[in-house]
Amino acid sequence: MSRSHRVVDHIVGRLAAHGVEHIFGVDGANIEDLYDAAYFHDGLTAVLAKHEFAAGTMADGYARAGARIGVVAATSGGGSLNLVAALGESFTSRVPVLALVGQPPRAMDGRGSFQDTSGANGSLDAEALFSAVSVFCRRVLDPHDIVTALGQALAAAREHGGPAVLLLPKDVQQSEIQLVPEVAPTPSMPLGNPAVIAERLRSARGAVTIVAGEQIARDDARDELERLRAILRARVATVPDAKDVGGAPGLGSSSALGVTGVMGHPGVAAAIADSAVCLLIGTRFPVTARAGLDAALAAVPVLSLGAAVPFPDAVHVHTDDLRGSLTMLNTALSGPGRPTGVTVPERIAHTELQPPAHVGNGIRYRDAIAALDHTLPEGADIVVDAGNSGAAAIHQLPVRRGGRFLVALGMGGMGYSFGAGIGMCFARGRRTVILAGDGSFYMHGMELHTAIQYRLPVTVVLFNNNAHAMCVTREQLYYDGAYSYNRFTPSRLGAGLAAMFPGLSAVDVSEPGELTAALRDALATDGPAVVSIECSADEIPPFAPFLANKEDATHVTARS
Repeated sequence: MSRSHRVVDHIVGRLAAHGVEHIFGVDGANIEDLYDAAYFHDGLTAVLAKHEFAAGTMADGYARAGARIGVVAATSGGGSLNLVAALGESFTSRVPVLALVGQPPRAMDGRGSFQDTSGANGSLDAEALFSAVSVFCRRVLDPHDIVTALGQALAAAREHGGPAVLLLPKDVQQSEIQLVPEVAPTPSMPLGNPAVIAERLRSARGAVTIVAGEQIARDDARDELERLRAILRARVATVPDAKDVGGAPGLGSSSALGVTGVMGHPGVAAAIADSAVCLLIGTRFPVTARAGLDAALAAVPVLSLGAAVPFPDAVHVHTDDLRGSLTMLNTALSGPGRPTGVTVPERIAHTELQPPAHVGNGIRYRDAIAALDHTLPEGADIVVDAGNSGAAAIHQLPVRRGGRFLVALGMGGMGYSFGAGIGMCFARGRRTVILAGDGSFYMHGMELHTAIQYRLPVTVVLFNNNAHAMCVTREQLYYDGAYSYNRFTPSRLGAGLAAMFPGLSAVDVSEPGELTAALRDALATDGPAVVSIECSADEIPPFAPFLANKEDATHVTARS
């Protein structure tokens, strides 16, 4: 039976039918009708963020946490422009996100309306802008087009991996349309046949090294990866933004090689060089993830299975359903098709980057990470921001059993972790730990208020070194340390946040002996809590480019 309802009612109804339970955004005049529709729809909650970038990262973290798609809503003008950086991260990292962006009414296009982004008569062209950071972008000009446009946007985001954007003039959102109830379509995910990879693996003579990527998490293929590892008796390394796909906590039984790239473990290069085959699964293997490995990769046959062709030369099989393709590969390599020439590699000692010792005020990165490792409970999700603290966590902090470990390295935007951690917490409903520096906090850390408002179990651990510390290190290593643009006026973030938000558990810790107790108290708090760790901007993190000339690095000292 047909019925009349608004375009926005159709949108929220279809999203709910596709399993969406939360929409993240910032309200405004040209998107308020969507919020109105969400209010009256059972089972769908519109979450109010404080900034559109953070709302976009909430949708990104929500999707990476295992939700089918993350949804962000923003109003026109500056609100919509604030989304671009967040969508750029989702685009580069192939995260399925739907952005619903309000626009002024159609009658005002090109007539000097406030926040006109129609592209008419010299106005900014939102469709051209958002097309550059999305896999699908459409400005809906006929209300009845929403039926096909929304379906196409959802399919594009899921099948291609990345943001889809619908630009919605306010009068279109308010228009009533006649609809016949429909069944939500099942997306068609291209399933790649890994037969050529199976054949190459059957003929391999020697050890196999697997490099596991972020698509394994996106396609929920962890179990299939572990079965493949067992069949091949392979060593597994993970790229930094797939640290949680290796199975067991820490290095784990299946991820014994650790992390690859600029923040990774040097033993990975030796393992690849000693292999008969290197198999990339679900990663393009960009420079951040493969630094230091190009020579080894050039000397070893490389196979690849995933949604995008990797940057290194490889025999590649495309698949948008990694779980399905790995199941096919495991079946092909089992029974009579099992590879008989692969060998069990000798155990390779765990290796770590060795930053120079640092003597100075504050708590060392390694000590802070050790305290976190000692106190974080099983099942906790960890979201890491860019910077020195992120490098330390990626290199040294083990994943929790049953938990996720998320870091966004597509664009590497500072402040990503605050929104993403909140989105992950909404999606998974468990303790989420956000690790970030004070520089990232100053950019988007006030999303802590959103966690407070919704009483989320979010623990924020801030590394406060009163600087953009990675930039300070660059000034010292590459520009003689003669000046610094990157040191801040000192602050006490814990005390400041405790004063700003009455009832919030927030403390500053400057002594190593106090840190474990402070972390335990924060993790036991019902709702959000903050621990701000006082550390030094002059400590060099485990970041390979900074350690290339270790003799020089050893002599780096604090300069004012």
